[in-house]
Amino acid sequence: MATIEEQIKTIQTEIDKTQKNKATEHHVGRLKAKIAKLKMAREKADAHAKASGGGKGFEVKKSGDATVALVGFPSVGKSTLINQVTDAKSETAGYAFTTLTCIPGVMEHRGAKIQILDLPGLIKGAANGKGRGREILNVIRSSDMVLYIVDPFQDAHFRVLHKELELAGMRLNEGKPPVFISRTDRGGIDVRTTVEQTRLTDEQISDIIREFGYTSAIVTLRTDVSADQIVDILAGNRIYSKAVVAINKIDIAKEEQLVHMENMLPKGWPLMRISAFKGDGLEELKDFIYDNLGFMRVFLKPQGQEADMEEPLIIKDTSRVEDVCNNLHRDFVRKFRFGRVKGPSAKFDWQRVGLDHLLKDGDILTIITRR
Repeated sequence: MATIEEQIKTIQTEIDKTQKNKATEHHVGRLKAKIAKLKMAREKADAHAKASGGGKGFEVKKSGDATVALVGFPSVGKSTLINQVTDAKSETAGYAFTTLTCIPGVMEHRGAKIQILDLPGLIKGAANGKGRGREILNVIRSSDMVLYIVDPFQDAHFRVLHKELELAGMRLNEGKPPVFISRTDRGGIDVRTTVEQTRLTDEQISDIIREFGYTSAIVTLRTDVSADQIVDILAGNRIYSKAVVAINKIDIAKEEQLVHMENMLPKGWPLMRISAFKGDGLEELKDFIYDNLGFMRVFLKPQGQEADMEEPLIIKDTSRVEDVCNNLHRDFVRKFRFGRVKGPSAKFDWQRVGLDHLLKDGDILTIITRR
C-alpha cells in the first residue's frame, strides 16, 4: 500500500497536469480535498511520533511584541540582514545552507521589540519534508509576519517559495473566507448563499464537502466561493497571515532586473528594495516592518498617578484590555476588577470597561485590581 507521502505526490502530480479553468475547478477541488485529508492524517502521525520520542523538534521560543520569519532561498542574504538589524549573530558565507538552525534576533524600533527569525533556506519540496521543510514551515506558521527576501537575479524563487507556504496551509495577505459549514444529523448537504455563485454549482460544492466525510451539513456562503476556499474551511488548519517582500542586492542589480522582479510579485503586496550588504534601505525597512505588523500605542495611567505619556505600551491593533493585562503581569487578569479608558475607543472620558474592551491607538488606560 502506498504511503501517505506517495499518495499526496500522486494526487499533486494530477493537479499539476490538469489545466486550470472553470470547467476543471470542481475536479481540482476534490483532489485538493483528498490531499488535505491525507495531510491531516500525516499531522496526527507526526504528533504521535513526537509524543513517543520519535524525532527531534525544531522549536523557537517566541519573545518580544511580535515575531517575523525571514523566508528565502539559501544564500539570498537573510543572515546578513538579521546581523544588520538585530542583536543576533548569524554566520554568513558565499555558499548554500550556511544557516542550519534557527537564529533568533530582536530588533528594537519605535518602542517595540520585534523578534526576527533567520531560518534555514526553504527549497522546493519543503512542504513535503525536504530539507527539514515541515519543521521550518511550522515555525513560519506560528509567526506574526512573513518577510520574503528575494534575489532580483532569480525570478523563479518567489513562485517556488510562495507555493511551498501555500502547500503548508498558509494564506498570505488574504482574509478568511465567509464560508460556514455546520454538520447536521440528517437532511443531506444544504447549500445556502447570500450571493450569486458563478464558480461552482451546489452539487459540486456538496461533492467537495463529502470528500471530508460529511453526509449532512448546512453550508452558508457569503462570497462567490472557490473550491480552494471550501477546502481551506474544511481543513480548519489554515493560517491567515501578513506578508511583505524585500528585494535584496539592489547595490549590484540593474533597474530593469528590479522592475522585472517586482512584476513577478502578487499585485498590491507591500514591498521594498534593500541592500543588506551595504545597509541601503534598512532604516526604512524597520519602519516598513513596524507599520505592517499593525502595532498601536496605549498609555498607562496607574491609579492615583499621572499617565506616562513618554513611553507607551506597544501592542497589536487587535488588542483588548485583557491582552494588556497579560502583557503587564499574569496576576492582572486574575485580580482584575475593571478598567478606565480615555481616548479613541472610549464613548466618554474614563469610561468604565471590562477585559473584552477593544482598545485603539492613543488610548489612556487605568487598570483597577483587587488587593
